[in-house]
Amino acid sequence: MDYNQTLEFMYSQLPAYHRIGKAAYKNDLENSLALDSYFRHPHRKFRSVHIAGTNGKGSVSHMIASVLQEAGYRTGLYTSPHLKDFRERIRVDGKMIPKDEVTSFIRKHKTILASLKPSFFEMTVALAFDYFARAGVEFAVIETGLGGRLDSTNIITPELSVITNIGHDHADLLGDTLLKIAAEKAGIIKPGIPVVISETQDGISELFITTAQQNKSEISFAGQAFDCRLYDLNYRTGKRLYSVLEKSTGLNFNGEVSLGGDYQAKNIQAVFQSIRIMQNTTRCSDSNIIDGIRRTIGNTRLMGRWQIAGRKPLVVCDTGHNHEGLSLVLSQLKSIVADKLRIIIVFVSDKDRASVLPLFPSDAVYYFTKASVPRAIDEIVLMDEAGQWNLKGTPYPDVRSAFESALAEASENDVVFIGGSTFVVADALKTCKFEK
Repeated sequence: MDYNQTLEFMYSQLPAYHRIGKAAYKNDLENSLALDSYFRHPHRKFRSVHIAGTNGKGSVSHMIASVLQEAGYRTGLYTSPHLKDFRERIRVDGKMIPKDEVTSFIRKHKTILASLKPSFFEMTVALAFDYFARAGVEFAVIETGLGGRLDSTNIITPELSVITNIGHDHADLLGDTLLKIAAEKAGIIKPGIPVVISETQDGISELFITTAQQNKSEISFAGQAFDCRLYDLNYRTGKRLYSVLEKSTGLNFNGEVSLGGDYQAKNIQAVFQSIRIMQNTTRCSDSNIIDGIRRTIGNTRLMGRWQIAGRKPLVVCDTGHNHEGLSLVLSQLKSIVADKLRIIIVFVSDKDRASVLPLFPSDAVYYFTKASVPRAIDEIVLMDEAGQWNLKGTPYPDVRSAFESALAEASENDVVFIGGSTFVVADALKTCKFEK
């Protein structure tokens, strides 16, 4: 099989959550442990940081990986989902896994794969860990895919666990309350391993404290240790300045972040606290933190987080897709001075649209469309649902046609926003032509 055939095999014959939803979710680690044994426990050959959460885990993962790269470590980064290329999920020092590594993995190990019939995610995690070990990775930043307790990545024993914001997402799998969801995320807390909690959230923090105490794990809350202030975003460069106060010492750190979202303030706090703890056992300096945050996009190739894809008109893409994430994204969007706001919007079938559609501004022009995944809801259905909250616009069969229409109708002083789902951003980055 060539590379494209290999991907088709992985996508079509193995369950993939981002394609079919709940049917891909498994409620045990049996296959992950069997694959780990078969590959002789590759994750034991490198140090790791494990990151879970509903919102912010991708940004925090990329920033911590960037800091480790700045400190001179050969750094692996495992994240999901991808936006343009499957290989985005598995990187070493920012470089995607080579295509021949993907194809040879499937070819060489087809017997065990046929025997265990692992899910897409289980297979991908095994591929990542095996590749990191063979590539000589010193440190790997591992992001959970879904939940934490039963996530395929949860076979590792990291040097640090990090849990970012807890929000309402995947209720059918993780639970219908924030406390139930938090309990699943808390499953990455390991005996004796320190854990950083990104935010102090009412009704949740005590659960994390109790779980850490049961595991005799040191726990800290980033927002109680650091306070980050973001300054105005420079839309010409896509960068913004920040200052961070370390509360225990009174020290101030000033830097620049290439991730423009207002929500990055809390993520930056999590990064500072995580590295502060890791400094006990690593050679990361404070200057590495500042340089790593500034160079996150260059070092790790992160996409889709308040990504400025065009400037005349201003085009912004963001993968925020649940109530908590979209609240922050839309608040920032509404603060931009523009003649007209144009929103290209997609949702998938398992999202609680009734909780997020009311967040969108009724004075925007909407381009309802459908992403190229089976879970995406029909654009006509979405338009009808949105109409209940006085969101008005036109349906389009795909993201590209919606974007081209928005661009044709926009003036230089308008803002075009692409969001509502990770998949609308993925389709936009793959199929749309952006003019800087």
